[in-house]
Amino acid sequence: MARGRRRVREISESVRIEGRGLWSKNAVRGVAVRNENLRRNRGVEWRHWSPRNSKLAAGILRTKGEPEDLLPEVGASVLYLGAGHGTTVSHLHDHLCGEKNVSGGQIVAVDIAPRCLRDLIRLAKVRPGLLPVLADARKPETLSPWLPNRVPWLFQDVSQAGQVDLFLGAAKNFLAPNGLALLSLKSASERISAGGAEEQYAAAAAALSDAGLDVLEVIELTGWEEQHALITGRAPSDWQR
Repeated sequence: MARGRRRVREISESVRIEGRGLWSKNAVRGVAVRNENLRRNRGVEWRHWSPRNSKLAAGILRTKGEPEDLLPEVGASVLYLGAGHGTTVSHLHDHLCGEKNVSGGQIVAVDIAPRCLRDLIRLAKVRPGLLPVLADARKPETLSPWLPNRVPWLFQDVSQAGQVDLFLGAAKNFLAPNGLALLSLKSASERISAGGAEEQYAAAAAALSDAGLDVLEVIELTGWEEQHALITGRAPSDWQR
């Protein structure tokens, strides 16, 4: 590596860590989703994936494990609860689907807010493979029509009381055996135990373990997302059979 260049780690064909920054290969060239920086390198356009705007990005940059292990396999079908306005979903689409969905992936992006769904629909028009769904994640039966099969990767970012129960309900209904489940937990919204944020994270991790998930890591996001942790768990091979 030439002197003065930043260290680059390719964690997938479409996601890289460069220095302290995270970037995804833009599936819709020339278009930014949240006014993020775009730059070209050898004919490839990259979008800056900010950890201040994405809990998944923060987790990838802060995990003590292998960052690529937090991403689903390219071309998989995944479930994202609490998709918001689509910032993280768009970067996930870069990785999972690519330009014109060349990889054949699918993101079922769920949100309860009509305003968010409008933004997701606009994204979906130029990002095939993104499926916006207006639904209440607390009611699994409203999601079933969009999920004929269990998914190998589940992400939840819903800042409301009962986050852990909601997450476990989704995992029990939709996560495949050996699948990876990621819970973005906002401690201020949860009341599962007395004490501060660390006690909240520990109680949530214990609840996941009691439900049968193998808790892999509790990644605290302080500095990028205050009072947030990303808790990752793996379903066993006989999950919900």
